[in-house]
Amino acid sequence: MNKRGENNMKKDEELVRKITELIKATESNQIKWKIICQTTDYNDINSKPKECIDGELWTVDECFVSYECTFKNEHFLMITYEMIHSNGKEQKSSSFVFLPPLGIRLFDLHVLLPYSVDNSKMLTYVVHSLWVLLLKKYKTHDDKIDLEIESRELTID
Repeated sequence: MNKRGENNMKKDEELVRKITELIKATESNQIKWKIICQTTDYNDINSKPKECIDGELWTVDECFVSYECTFKNEHFLMITYEMIHSNGKEQKSSSFVFLPPLGIRLFDLHVLLPYSVDNSKMLTYVVHSLWVLLLKKYKTHDDKIDLEIESRELTID
């Protein structure tokens, strides 16, 4: 494996460990989170883009989530992206994880792509676990969770 592949794998494993630590610290109320979510999920179904794949019509949604906190005196910023195709019977999704520098908080794939991390099943699992935990705490009106959900428009070029 080349150095780039080794570095990406190492970054993935390090991120899994870091998020696991963040989950434990969040469970014990040690972290204040700022979460921003932009999604097309709540938009009118008729205004969502459609794609024809293998003769079947699929509706396309997308969701960006920015996770931001300070942990052990270090600022942490992670942005995730998911594109979801659904046809009424099944869903398919593609997801990406980005670790951009602190100055980049744009929900734009072209800007974020250079900061992507290889997305293993384990990384997907821990990111999802973090999201579920944060939503659970938010629903109990936990003052350590600042969550903003915004609608966004999706256009497919």
